[in-house]
Amino acid sequence: MILTLPLITLWGYKEIQGQFTQPQAILVLGGSTKKLEREKFTADFARKHPNLPIWISGGSPPAVTRKVFTKAGIHHQRLHLDYRANNTVENFTTLVDELEKNNIKSVYLVTSDYHMRRAKVIGEIVLGSRGITFKPVSVPSGSSQPEPIGKSIRDGVRSLVWVATGYTGGDDLSDKN
Repeated sequence: MILTLPLITLWGYKEIQGQFTQPQAILVLGGSTKKLEREKFTADFARKHPNLPIWISGGSPPAVTRKVFTKAGIHHQRLHLDYRANNTVENFTTLVDELEKNNIKSVYLVTSDYHMRRAKVIGEIVLGSRGITFKPVSVPSGSSQPEPIGKSIRDGVRSLVWVATGYTGGDDLSDKN
């Protein structure tokens, strides 16, 4: 009980803080399908948030992604496309320094609903290590099941290792989101 009280207090504080912090950017995790669900959803979401830059890590080829956003009326200068990541942990670790450098303290985190649990675990660790908060925004996928919890645990550990050492283990594991 004594050990869990600080964790519960921290979780409660972060939840309250997240309610009052307005996101300054949209962060999209790649891994979309041929139907471009994440890109199309984000383009629509970005129209409702016209002043936010959009950071996309991985996903569809650049020309295809740009076409989706152009068709939605999103100016190309809002898009920051990054293709360095090979897995979900790297989606975060490859961009966290750029977000921090751009003084972004809060983001909307966009990924598929079945993938959100794992993204939240990684985001809490990697983004949180730089003081960046996030509000999850799930893209409906039609999947009734989230990913196996083992993936969230594995990538949570990998994220902690990255915070401590800078090593993602990405050479060994490629989950392609």
